[in-house]
This record gives sequence, C-alpha cells and structure tokens, in this order.
Amino acid sequence: GPGKCNGGFSPLDGFMDEETYKSVVGGMKLPSGLMFSLPVVFDTDDEKLGPGSKILLKQGDLDVATFEVSDKYVPDKPLECLKCYGTSSLEHPGTQMVAMERGKYYLGGKLTGLNKPVREFPCETPEEVRARLPDDVDIVAFQCRNPVHRAHYELFTRALDAPNVGADGVVLVHPTCGPTQPGDIPGTVRYKTYEVLKEETANPRTFWAYLPYSMHMAGPREAIHHMMIRKNFGCTHFIIGRDMAGCKSSIDEEDFYGAYDAQDFALENGPKMGMQAVPSLNLVYTDEEGYVTAEEAKEKELSALKLSGTKFRKMLRGGEDIPEWFAFKSVVEVLRQNA
Repeated sequence: GPGKCNGGFSPLDGFMDEETYKSVVGGMKLPSGLMFSLPVVFDTDDEKLGPGSKILLKQGDLDVATFEVSDKYVPDKPLECLKCYGTSSLEHPGTQMVAMERGKYYLGGKLTGLNKPVREFPCETPEEVRARLPDDVDIVAFQCRNPVHRAHYELFTRALDAPNVGADGVVLVHPTCGPTQPGDIPGTVRYKTYEVLKEETANPRTFWAYLPYSMHMAGPREAIHHMMIRKNFGCTHFIIGRDMAGCKSSIDEEDFYGAYDAQDFALENGPKMGMQAVPSLNLVYTDEEGYVTAEEAKEKELSALKLSGTKFRKMLRGGEDIPEWFAFKSVVEVLRQNA
C-alpha cells in the first residue's frame, strides 16, 4: 500500500503485528499510546510464510520494498469490522473487503523502501510536500476524491477565514487519487481537472499535492486516519465535511453514518494529535448574493439555485452549457473531452 515507506503513515515503519493490530482495533491507539485509527495490515492465505520470511513487494517489474516478517496471526475480522466500520454487515464495502477479499492470516513486520512506485500522477513524499509549504503559518488541508467545482473552491478558500485559522494561513488541496468506487471518474482524468484548475485560479494561498490512497469508507475512523496522514504532510488544520468518508449500503442506499458523526468525532479527537478541525460551511449559490451559507440564504429568503450531480453529468454528455456558478470552465472542458 502507499505511504508506508515514505512517512505518510508515520510513526509506522511497516505492517502491524498482532499486539499493534489489537491495540488499534480495540482502543484506536498504538501500543505506545499514540492515536491511530485504522489497521495497516498485510494479509495472506499462505501457510508457509511466517516470522523470518522475507518478501519482495513489487509493482509490475519494479521492486518497491522488502518486507521482513516478524509476526503471523489470525485476525478477529468481525471485531475489526465492527470497531472500524461500525458494522459487520456485508452490505458495507469495507466489511466486504475485509471478510471476502483479505486472506486468513495477517503478517506483521518492517518494510524497507527500495524504489518509489510509479503513478499516473506525481505523488510527493510528506517531506517533499512539507518543504514547499510556507513556514510558520497555519496550513489547512482539504481532502477530496472528485473534481473540484465552484462550491468546493468557495468552501476551502473561505475556510481560511475560520476563527481558528491564522491570518496568513494557506490551503493544501490534497486529492486522493487512488482507486475509488466503481463508476468514479478515472484517476488520470481527475488529475488533469486539478491541474487545469490550478492554472485557471492561480491562487497564491492554495497549494496542491496528490495522495495515492484508496478510500475505505470507514466513516468517523477514516476521518481521523486522513487527519493523521495530513499532519504528516505538514498540515495544522483539516476541513471536515458533513458526510466525510460516508458510505451508502449497497442494497438500500441508506447512509451507514449519521451526517455529523465524523465531524463531531474529529472535533473531539483532532486536538489529541495536534490537528484542529475546521467544519466545512454548507454553501448554496443564490441569484442575489452568489455563494452564502444555507442558513444565511434561509434567513434573508434568498433564492438558491440547485444542480444535482446527476443532472450535471447529463448536461455534460448532452453538450449543454454548464452554468459558471456551478463549475469552472477549464474543469468542464477536461470532463467533456473524457466523457
């Protein structure tokens, strides 16, 4: 997996042994007492592998890392799912993955990086990202896994005005470019939408970096996991949305997590790891005053315009004009070329 060798998952230096795994699943912390929310494991069905084994991890023909196994154990998968995903229902994609796709055993041990994996978009190490961020100012992370439209842009640029963010603060837009859910826009296309937007907006208070991470849809615990990764990349604050890493049941489309669970969870737990949460504003676009918060629109009885994702995709395919209040021209062009 990404990030293990380059400091993204610091202080881990490999895959978790049984003691660490149990501590993280059961108590959301490492044996050292440091907060850590999701297990980072190597699974196998191989009876022969075990302590003393050396495994070469490859990406195609490229040697990416060596893994020295020091522990082999049978995980408590139902408990892991219940604690990490809040459910052991197989309708939840995270639970499905743990139960059906992961092997019978987990192996723990140290990883030593050999070569950086090749990606379809550049992913810098936390150290490289930290080096190009300004010193001694607040750095607010914004995480997304879809193209950035006007409302997102308004949301993360206005986050700099939050009362707990310093005057010279900057935003680090940090899209996850790993595999997401079926039907999502391919990584290469998403990467291109971010690059053209960076040029179109040319905002000196906005920095961009890409994260090779796949979403597990683990609700509140994943929000904490993302916070920790962003902290390793030099961020001090984290914008947390309503249904952060939310997830719908594969059968009846019911949400698994309450809309604000993750937000409350992060507000409470972020400070324990030196990260402050900035709650994201619920913005709507109005004829009269452009983007304002939903509360303000209601209070002033402004007329809010709505455009659903489904309708947007339909307009995109039909070659219709997309209103500029909804999406950036440059982003729309890239999406059209690749529709």
